[in-house]
Amino acid sequence: MTASSGTTPRDAAISPWRLTLRYWISRLVVAILTRAYLRVRIYDRGRLPAGPAIYCFNHLGWVDPFVLMAVLPFRPKLYFFGPKEEDMHDGARNRIMGWTGTPIPYKPGKNDLLGATRRVSAVVAAGGVVAIAGEGRIHASESELWPLNDGAAYFALHNKVPIVPLAINGSSWLRFGGRVTVRVGEPLPARDRPNREAVAALTQQTWEALHALVRDAPDVPVPGRFGRWFTERFNEWPEGSREATLAASASRQADSG
Repeated sequence: MTASSGTTPRDAAISPWRLTLRYWISRLVVAILTRAYLRVRIYDRGRLPAGPAIYCFNHLGWVDPFVLMAVLPFRPKLYFFGPKEEDMHDGARNRIMGWTGTPIPYKPGKNDLLGATRRVSAVVAAGGVVAIAGEGRIHASESELWPLNDGAAYFALHNKVPIVPLAINGSSWLRFGGRVTVRVGEPLPARDRPNREAVAALTQQTWEALHALVRDAPDVPVPGRFGRWFTERFNEWPEGSREATLAASASRQADSG
């Protein structure tokens, strides 16, 4: 991935070797810090393809991308689809992620779909992998999976690379020494043309595979004061709060039941 396909115009001026150095430094630092606070572990790592792929993960909180950075292999190079902001220097979390050179914003000005597709394709062509929070939001229940957006399936079909379900468990609350696991699902092939029917079918297949990995996950005990503050420090709840999100989840499940 070249500097021109980076996150912001400011980043595009940074030399490729410096972006590469930032990537390796950030992966090492994130791995050290994450493992210093949490007990993180990955299962079935051997299922990960050796080459380009789309990783689709469930999203329980702000720490999830950092957990993936801590446990996934350093090769292929890892990128994240998102966040929505065009300026990755807006907000502490975005500045950290932007410095690593790993985000692919999906609202770059007025050129959302074409621009995002071009940048994802550039990552794939360079041999990298793109991790996508398939639900497009965080939620509060470890065993729950909200409907997936069709972006992961579209990008996989467009680039003819597999989707790999990644189930994160244990990150809904962040207590010191808490266990967080990442379970790797079987890669799902994406061989069809990226038409509406194929995208819908692969999206449903991905949801079923990811849901099978999280549906039996136990909820995490609520931590102490610091753990609660640390968890909520960077969480952005679509409904405004954890409590409102839990209520919306209960309502959604009642309607679907």
